[in-house]
Amino acid sequence: MVPVGNDKVWAQDSGGRGPVVVLSHPGVGDSRVWDPVWPALTQACRVIRYDVRGYGRSPAATRNYTRLGDLREVLSHFGVDRVHLVGCSMGGATSIDLALAEPHRVETLTLLCPGVTGYTWPDEPPELIAEFEALDAAGDVDGIVDVYQRMWAAAGPTPEVLEQLRSAVRAEPSAEQFEQEDEPAFDRLYDLHMPTVLMLGDLDRPVLIACDEEMARRIPGCQLIWMPGVDHLPPLREPALVTRTILDQVLRSSRG
Repeated sequence: MVPVGNDKVWAQDSGGRGPVVVLSHPGVGDSRVWDPVWPALTQACRVIRYDVRGYGRSPAATRNYTRLGDLREVLSHFGVDRVHLVGCSMGGATSIDLALAEPHRVETLTLLCPGVTGYTWPDEPPELIAEFEALDAAGDVDGIVDVYQRMWAAAGPTPEVLEQLRSAVRAEPSAEQFEQEDEPAFDRLYDLHMPTVLMLGDLDRPVLIACDEEMARRIPGCQLIWMPGVDHLPPLREPALVTRTILDQVLRSSRG
């Protein structure tokens, strides 16, 4: 458990002497989403992953926090300076925020269907909002998970996927109460000058796809990799491709 202000987050450090890779999970899951890629990555790199407050093995927040602030605390706890950042969805947004705030610390960015602060999202359909509000009022966790599966996991409801979505549902009350948004990043993506790859599944939500395509256009030199048949959880859907892409980024940079 890593202290973050008055709270703590669960984190794991593989150790080793290789390049340091930090994995940040999506808002529709927790750090277990990296289980399929962990063994291969840790053979070549020192890998760190952690659960955002309230997600997975991290206790719920009791004080206001920002995700960027907590990422900084995790890096400080493990005594690492320069890192390769890998972020999925919410974790992608946090990775971008650190890369903008402290570019000298970030060797490369590998972004999997990333979010980004400061982007104006279109309103959700009224019928979807009504469905979610009714399920939330009834305390119907399975119903909310089903809605999330339709929204974010179009490639199918495997047991691992459903457990990721349940983790997100459990984390939401704490995040809604205590999480503070970091500085908007969307209009500053032009300032990212480290090697960047953005991976995007064609089964992700159209609104997210539109955002990510624009992000790839704004980030200088960004390589956009399309993943056929993949939704919002690439590490569970295409672990071999995700692993290969991360290692290509990291090892190419290390050789250079």
